[in-house]
Amino acid sequence: MPRTPPSKAKLLEIAASIPTPFHLYDAAGIRSNAKRLREAFSWNPGYREYFAVKATPTPAIINLLKREGCGVDCASFTELKLAEACGLSGEFIMFSSNMTPAPEYQLARRLGAVVNLDDVSHVDFLQDCAGVPENISMRFNPGGHFTLGNTVMGAPGEAKFGMTRPQLDEAVAALKRRGAKRFALHAFLASNTTEDAYYPTMARTLFRTARELSDKHGVEFFMVNLSGGIGIPYRPNARSADIMWIGEAVRNVYDEIIKPMGMPVRIATELGRYMTGPYGWLVTSAIHKKEIHKNYIGLDACAADLMRPAMYGAYHHITVPGKEDLPLDHVYDVVGSLCENNDKFAVDRPLPRVDTGDLVVLHDTGAHGRSMGYNYNGKLRSAEVLLEKDGSFRMIRRAETIEDYFATTNGFV
Repeated sequence: MPRTPPSKAKLLEIAASIPTPFHLYDAAGIRSNAKRLREAFSWNPGYREYFAVKATPTPAIINLLKREGCGVDCASFTELKLAEACGLSGEFIMFSSNMTPAPEYQLARRLGAVVNLDDVSHVDFLQDCAGVPENISMRFNPGGHFTLGNTVMGAPGEAKFGMTRPQLDEAVAALKRRGAKRFALHAFLASNTTEDAYYPTMARTLFRTARELSDKHGVEFFMVNLSGGIGIPYRPNARSADIMWIGEAVRNVYDEIIKPMGMPVRIATELGRYMTGPYGWLVTSAIHKKEIHKNYIGLDACAADLMRPAMYGAYHHITVPGKEDLPLDHVYDVVGSLCENNDKFAVDRPLPRVDTGDLVVLHDTGAHGRSMGYNYNGKLRSAEVLLEKDGSFRMIRRAETIEDYFATTNGFV
């Protein structure tokens, strides 16, 4: 659910000890959201959420979700090492990678992770470098377009991920020959949708495919992973996904297709943005005003702190603490200091009058915010702060320093 940021007084209190810009996360909101998701799928005894590490790869956030029963979805060697450092192993790790190097499969196998094969050619590759486990997952790409009614939600046929339907048959047969005994199916067919019908529609596709594969090859399916894709309302007054309705709708499809199979197939999800996105804010300060052909507000943050607007033209709501009730009677481009003209958090955005020194808050940055940061122009990534329900806060990742920036160089000769 969308959240309003803390009060101006609280933000000033934090900024007094942790200079802006910083990413701020609401611990209570994240916990509550994890509980609500678990409740929505509580009808499935083995249900597990595998938090998408790429969304917010911060140990404090991963451990917070771990305490709520969540596992992690990893896509690289470093993400696997992060999971290991947080004390996760076995079926609490889902490893969904593509064009995967051998060391990543080897680490995933050592950790006992559920390996999710992206391509049929990876069957032999996995066998040669790490061995095929008894429990294994496969990623399905049905091709074409994924639609809900007359609405196109995604274009799997244009995506590099997953196997075709005939390749799934080939993969199951090949994996059986190499010792696999229990199978799982996974797909990611749309991104950031708040359409409630997305999950149950995709579930029908995956459940039917799992049943066909089970009947044809005589294999057991232990899991169907609905992956991610449930989005959040970035714009004010936009609708939120109804996770309770979604969970019940998936249950109805499960009872129709999977239950008659007589095998306990557990449901999994891999939500990232839905889990933490609405519970994070990028807190910045206005440091300059510029009036030329347009009016600009310059922040001490830049696209290196939040890439989505520059990369995708994505919308993030902006508020000025203490001025929430003032009329939106000024129009600004809200920008950073990169030597790139797309370093803009907002273009022609109606806001109250912004003065130099004002705090400025960018909403819904709890996922794919700091994690997409970078060092172009020598910019240093900002700190992360966790705010608790009682108003206490702590820095959970310090800001980068010049020493960090130089640490990977091999001298100056």
